[in-house]
Amino acid sequence: MPRNADTTIQGYHAHIYYSPETRDTAAEIREQMDETFDVELGRWRDEPVGPHPVSMYQVAFALEEFPKIVPWLMINRQGLDILVHPETGDDLQDHRDNALWLGAKLELKLDMFMQA
Repeated sequence: MPRNADTTIQGYHAHIYYSPETRDTAAEIREQMDETFDVELGRWRDEPVGPHPVSMYQVAFALEEFPKIVPWLMINRQGLDILVHPETGDDLQDHRDNALWLGAKLELKLDMFMQA
């Protein structure tokens, strides 16, 4: 049975991936997002953390921000790879099945969500 996105999704995360060479670009995008949108910016992660295979920072935002933020990211990502996923309470599904990618789809370390 189909689920209702409006009642299942509590919010969204965008993970902005970068390398040492693209960190300045990531910083520019971060600053623009902070100035333009109602977002909660996560810490810089200069080393892989959790399921993320490369450096990144997280941007958390509410449902109503999605139609503003995601199109903006589509045309302003400046070549960076970005994962956008919903927050439903099921981390595995959110990162694997319910995610969308801007740029390259990176191989996430999903086994951490499969441990009982």
